[in-house]
Amino acid sequence: MADFVDRARTAVTDRAELPGMSLMEHLGELRKRLIRATIYLLVGFAVAYAFHERLYGYIQQPLTNLHIDLNFTHPTDPLNLYLKTALVGGAILASPFILYQVWLFISPGMYANEKRYVFPFMGATVGLFLAGAWFGYRWVLPGALKVLIGDFGRDFHPIITIEDYTGFFLAIILGLGITFELPILIFFLSLFGIVDAKFLIRHIRYAILVIFLIAAIICPMPDPVSMCLFATPMLALYMVGVGVAFLVHPSRRKPKEIKS
Repeated sequence: MADFVDRARTAVTDRAELPGMSLMEHLGELRKRLIRATIYLLVGFAVAYAFHERLYGYIQQPLTNLHIDLNFTHPTDPLNLYLKTALVGGAILASPFILYQVWLFISPGMYANEKRYVFPFMGATVGLFLAGAWFGYRWVLPGALKVLIGDFGRDFHPIITIEDYTGFFLAIILGLGITFELPILIFFLSLFGIVDAKFLIRHIRYAILVIFLIAAIICPMPDPVSMCLFATPMLALYMVGVGVAFLVHPSRRKPKEIKS
C-alpha cells in the first residue's frame, strides 16, 4: 500500500511540472464539459425513448422465456420503467461523445504523445462496457433467474414487480459493464506512472482477493460456482490490464516529452 501511495505522489509531482490552468479556469472548463455531456445525454435519451417499447422488450425477454409476466403496484411504475430504460439506453448511445468530453477535460494535464490514446481509449471503454453488459444479459441474468426462480422458487408462485425486476436487471447489466472497465482503470494508473506490469504481477494475490470480494458482492446467486462465473472474466481482464500497463508505462517512452 505504501508503495502505491509513493508512486501516486511521484506521478502527481511529475504532472505538476506541466503548464497548467488556474483553479477558476479548471472550474470553467469543468462546467463547459458537464454542460456538453448533459446535452449529449439528453439527445441520447430522446432517441432511446423513441424506441422505448422495443428496449423494454429486450429487458423483459429473460422473464418471457420463463413464461413470467411483470406486475406493478403503482400507477407510475410502467412510466418509470420506460424512463429508466430510455435513460440507460441514451447514456450508452451518448457514451462516445460524453467520454470525449472527459478526455478533453483531462488532456491539458497530459503529454503530447499520451494524447494519441484518445480514440483507442474511447473505443475500448465503450467496447468493454458493452461486452460486460452483453455477458450479463446473455449468460448471467438468465442463469440467475433460472436458479432463483426456477430452482429455489419452484414451490412458489412468482409475483415480480416492475420496480424490483428493473433494479435487479440494472444491477447485473451495469455492474458487469462497469467491472469490465478494469483494463481502462489500469491503463490510466499506468499511463500516469502509478503502477506498472511488475507491480501488478507482484500484487496479483491481493488483486485476486479483491476481485472475488467484488464478485461476491455483485453476484445475485448464493452458490460459489456463480461467484466464479463473475470473477473469471475479471481475472482475465486483470491480465489484459497487465499487458496494457507494460505497453503504456512512461518507462517505455522517451524521457523528454514536449506537451502540445
